[in-house]
Amino acid sequence: MGTRAGAIGRAEQYFDGGGFVEDLQRRVAIPTASQEPDSMPALQAYLRDEMAPSLARLGYDCAVYDNPKPAFGPFLIARRIEDPARPTVLTYGHGDVIRGQDEQWRAGLSPWKVVAEGDRLYGRGTADNKGQHTINIAALACVLEERGRLGFNSVILLETGEETGSPGLAEFCRAHSADLKADVLVGSDGPRLDPRQPTIFGGTRGTINFNLVLKYREGGHHSGNWGGLLANPGIVMAHALACITDARGQIQVPEWRPTTLTDGVRAALADAHIDAGEGGPSIDTEWGEASLTPAERVFGWNSFEVLAFKTGNPDRPVNAIPPSAVAYCQLRFVVGTEPADILPALRRHLDRHGFAQVQVEPARDVLMHATRLDPDDPWAKFATASIEQTMGRPPVVLPNLGGSLPNEVFTDLLGMPTVWVPHSYAACSQHAPNEHLLAPLVREGLRMMAGLFWDVGDR
Repeated sequence: MGTRAGAIGRAEQYFDGGGFVEDLQRRVAIPTASQEPDSMPALQAYLRDEMAPSLARLGYDCAVYDNPKPAFGPFLIARRIEDPARPTVLTYGHGDVIRGQDEQWRAGLSPWKVVAEGDRLYGRGTADNKGQHTINIAALACVLEERGRLGFNSVILLETGEETGSPGLAEFCRAHSADLKADVLVGSDGPRLDPRQPTIFGGTRGTINFNLVLKYREGGHHSGNWGGLLANPGIVMAHALACITDARGQIQVPEWRPTTLTDGVRAALADAHIDAGEGGPSIDTEWGEASLTPAERVFGWNSFEVLAFKTGNPDRPVNAIPPSAVAYCQLRFVVGTEPADILPALRRHLDRHGFAQVQVEPARDVLMHATRLDPDDPWAKFATASIEQTMGRPPVVLPNLGGSLPNEVFTDLLGMPTVWVPHSYAACSQHAPNEHLLAPLVREGLRMMAGLFWDVGDR
């Protein structure tokens, strides 16, 4: 019937023999940039021509479905039901990636080709998320080969719209809730807290994108003739932004300051040490909420960011007072922040500070909610024990990730605990040129997931 060590050994051989890079190369070569208007054929091909056949060879029944929102990419559900009396594990991944940014990659690299240099595997989607769900599917295959069965029921959901906010995901999961019913979600996305330390997180921060818009007049006016007579929207917008946080980025909107950084969350984060690894930025110790540790700031608190700020013509400035200004903004928020009140609270705050003329506009329809899993949850403890057995050291367990995923679809709509085991690291350039995975983390990820899936079959 095989052994746990045998399944892990198969995972190691899959990586050492080149199987992982071979599978990943096929997947990276499909340009599934969901933010591009002509990406639909590639999104469909990824599921129909690559993933469905790969999973069918493992005994999964696969079906590809159109998105309930017709302009967006399809979904795949793959099911392998061995025994309805056994546990069912749902595994999630997304096959879409952000824009390739082809011209910005370093010489010798391409977003659509896996290139190995030292410990790095370069290519768009290697880290986010093709590489990570390739690891998990390969680990399932290793357990199947070793045991002859999984020992549990497996359902795999792949979407192709996560990089555009997962449009249609909630509606799709509601309509297919019977096919997606499971005892737990085990997925992989995002980075480890420290590349040298396995990590588990149980939820994610939410995210909302919005624009601040200020328009005074049509067209610019000569700054020599009108300077000192016409209000400059760039200056006014800068002051409006400055009332949202103080000079070190501490949030000043009362409703945006969480009340859920409990003693339990603080205890879970007490030993969390953030290290992006080689090439990652250093933490600005004088930035963010002064009373919090770095881990508490990113995993237990909200953060406001100005993603871009435009007034006039930045590429070709002229001597004219610009007519308008726009700031592209984002709030990452934890459990306890009321999503429906985020923008109304900002509106009230701006009005109180004399900026009623600044308009607050949602940037997109999709809002990702915040979720959190108690580190003492049985599934979290089970995964922790399994990873410690495989790696010889315990993982860091976070209540939630600092980034955002559509995790509320699984926790709230489908009603299951979620355990995320990331296989990347914070300096992977996942939304930038030169995206990459670290080969040692891939090999460790394959070992951990083969052990974890083996243990679920023994549960």
